[in-house]
Amino acid sequence: MKARIKDKKKPNRLSPTKPVSLFTVVESNSQISEQFRTIRTNIQYAQSEKKVQGIAVTSSGPSEGKSTTAANLAVMFAKLGLKTLLVDVDMRRPTAHLTFELNNRTGLSNILSIKKMSVKEVIQKTNIPHLDVMTSGFKVPNPSELLASNRMKKLIKVLYQMYDFIIFDMPPVTAVTDVQLISGYLDGVVVVVRENVTDKKMLLRTIDLLNKVDANILGCVYMEEKKNSKNYQDYYYS
Repeated sequence: MKARIKDKKKPNRLSPTKPVSLFTVVESNSQISEQFRTIRTNIQYAQSEKKVQGIAVTSSGPSEGKSTTAANLAVMFAKLGLKTLLVDVDMRRPTAHLTFELNNRTGLSNILSIKKMSVKEVIQKTNIPHLDVMTSGFKVPNPSELLASNRMKKLIKVLYQMYDFIIFDMPPVTAVTDVQLISGYLDGVVVVVRENVTDKKMLLRTIDLLNKVDANILGCVYMEEKKNSKNYQDYYYS
């Protein structure tokens, strides 16, 4: 991988859950939006032999930008006119409902727990054309068990029939097994790496854990802090 990782890093403390910044909406013609367009293109053509339709976006640890990346990529795919769905699979620290100002009373955990619930009941439209969101749903004590169920496997198949592109915002790989449980049902995994936050050993462990379940790692998104601004990052895909 080409991502530059520094061994010395800032303390990686968990911050309260809050909405992420939709750079691709508020500044659609900015440099950072153009970088997300590049990442989108790279994902689309990551595999010449197979169409990429569903991906997981994750990281090695918390506060590394995976939810920001997932949400902004979802916006960029929707801007192509593709029917796009963002699924908030991070049932422990969800953000999608806050980012898109949606209710989180029903979502992924509901449909995996309640047999009679339909997919349409847990999908919400956003104010962005062609973009829908499935929030995390009510809190459950056993997220990993729900994701390992046959119902999750069937849900992914149904979503593939309904949408042109699906992004699954996943928890960090080294924290829980969630990504490993469903990555085999998806077309690929994108790992987000953040300058001065991502730990090199944890990143290597992340890659190892994904390789053990034969996950298709499409590449890494590298977030580099700009020296002249505290509010923006540069994004690179490798």
